[in-house]
Amino acid sequence: MATRSTIMDTNSFRPDDAAALDPATRDLTARRDEVLGASYRLFYRRPVHLVRGEGQYLWDVDGRKYLDMYNNVASLGHCHPAVVAAVHDQMQRLNTHTRYLHETILDYTDDLLSTLPVELDKAMYMCTGSEANDLAIRVARASSGGEGIIASREAYHGTSDLTSGVSPALGSGQPIAPSARLVDAPDAYRVDAPDLGAWFADRVRAAIADMEAHGTRFAGLILDSIFSSDGVLPGPAGYLREAVDVVHRAGGVVIADEVQPGFGRTGEAFWGFQRHGIVPDVVTLGKPMGNGIPVSGLVARADVLAAFSDTVPYFNTFGGNPVSMAAAQAVLTTIRDEGLQQHSASVGAFALDELRGLMATHETVGDVRGAGLFIGFELVRSRDGREPDRALALALLEQLRDRGVLTSVAGPHGNVLKLRPPLAFQAADVDWLVGALDESLTALGA
Repeated sequence: MATRSTIMDTNSFRPDDAAALDPATRDLTARRDEVLGASYRLFYRRPVHLVRGEGQYLWDVDGRKYLDMYNNVASLGHCHPAVVAAVHDQMQRLNTHTRYLHETILDYTDDLLSTLPVELDKAMYMCTGSEANDLAIRVARASSGGEGIIASREAYHGTSDLTSGVSPALGSGQPIAPSARLVDAPDAYRVDAPDLGAWFADRVRAAIADMEAHGTRFAGLILDSIFSSDGVLPGPAGYLREAVDVVHRAGGVVIADEVQPGFGRTGEAFWGFQRHGIVPDVVTLGKPMGNGIPVSGLVARADVLAAFSDTVPYFNTFGGNPVSMAAAQAVLTTIRDEGLQQHSASVGAFALDELRGLMATHETVGDVRGAGLFIGFELVRSRDGREPDRALALALLEQLRDRGVLTSVAGPHGNVLKLRPPLAFQAADVDWLVGALDESLTALGA
């Protein structure tokens, strides 16, 4: 029997829950069953019917207000006026593909590259993070001459054929590519190692050796520098350097999947990988890039990209279209104008301290960790034993939903709350979050 996917099934509505729903919600879930494929999932036993968003807040069909602690798609905040205005203005003038000349994509690329290390000097554009990571894998294979890709054991990198093959978080119903290898994530809470960086580098080194022993040539390592699907594992700054050196010595390409940790979210740096003082060969961008407008990108070293781009023509019909580029430019400008990277650092540090305060009264809060506005809140049966408590985490989600706080879980055991609000989240919202967690844990006897 297939195990459940931690990102799709651990916090999802089940048909057995339908009887407890109000008639209107039950009718909507029935309509979904009738017209959408069975792969789709809804959050919560009582799904939330949302109709409006603004900043860090959402409202349902009955006018109830929620605090969004999960959505990094509208990374600046829901319906940010700068993005709305930019999209509206450009849509009134032109929207077409990249086979025609247009300044917007070039101006945006200049601005984007200015935020990255100088070694990363070429960009390409798509519509989704899955497409960006798919292309990154193709580039890594072309550059290295290899096939095998290493990913972390609970990683999520997309839903295309190539990316789903390195996305174990999709569950055992989705096979891992035969040429891929999975390595344990560097979990400072559970790994007893004097040097976490050396520990992780050893796992990468062993995976490369295993590939070669089975006749698979190594192509590269793809990683999300905060290991968000593995349970939000920021780790000590700099610890990824040794693993990057191992990859390069083996002739491989390092792909930094910045879909989740990028665009100032971790606070300490604009890009998640910069916390570690590394320069990847390829960087992929997605969800937060357009604040809800479908746009994604790939940035790479020219010499690494050349092995692919000098040989294979690439065209993504609407990747890099003027409307999406206008949205992306509005996002970059707003992050600077509103000081959102610094905001993420300061408000995130305050939230982290307040959340850690719950450990004094709730023994089941095993660990609270994070960087900027990206926080993992781990639930355990007891702090001494550190045994993951998935059932408590799922029950806690439902309690939080009833108190107007929306989030979900991550990690191989589904026991880590992933707290990743829009960057509009304020220090004043911390009371709502911490109070709801305290009340919910108390209600659950935890």
